[in-house]
Amino acid sequence: MKFALGIMKKVTISKEEVAILEKVSYKGAIHIIDSTAQARAAVAHLRKFKIVGFDTETRPSFKKGVLRNMALMQISTLEDCFLFRLNMIGIPDSLREFLEDAEISKVGLSLKDDFNVLHRSFDALSPNGFIELQNLVEEYEIVDKSLQKIYAVLFNKKISKGQRLSNWEASELSYAQQEYAAIDALACLEIYNHLKSGEFKPTESQYYKEIIEQTDIIANNETI
Repeated sequence: MKFALGIMKKVTISKEEVAILEKVSYKGAIHIIDSTAQARAAVAHLRKFKIVGFDTETRPSFKKGVLRNMALMQISTLEDCFLFRLNMIGIPDSLREFLEDAEISKVGLSLKDDFNVLHRSFDALSPNGFIELQNLVEEYEIVDKSLQKIYAVLFNKKISKGQRLSNWEASELSYAQQEYAAIDALACLEIYNHLKSGEFKPTESQYYKEIIEQTDIIANNETI
């Protein structure tokens, strides 16, 4: 197989450009869900919305071959984020039914990774109604795949990743952890809404720049 390098314009942001941006702060309400009763009430509220933001957290393992179960699931509206402490309550029936409901859209990023951990942690769960942002942003000429970079491109603000490797199974989550988790779920929803609103024009973005892209060379209808 042969490849060709071509120069084209796409939307992308560098690590250096992200680093100088103002940090995002969370301004909504955060709700810790650590009982099945609280889960039922939270899901009843979330069912009032047609689309929500979604993310998860798993305690990092620093030993080869040691895999952790999913500890936290964040589901966000524009005003509230619910942090379901799965390491304490598992997947209550109300939450399971919500995750499997195709009528409610759940927007996330790198969902394949989330689903892999979810299936490893909890059997017989069939997520439905999920929207993958990494696929969506391609329609808007955005080449970056990380939540931090996509958010920076659209809103010129930086999502701090400082709590990513913290202990998500702690008896109590610090406010820094809560804010980090809530921001990630809300950011997914905000990105989706902004793109679907039509306000973002790739060619008008300050991050619309020339990039070098590798493509396959096709000859006589065959890949060489």
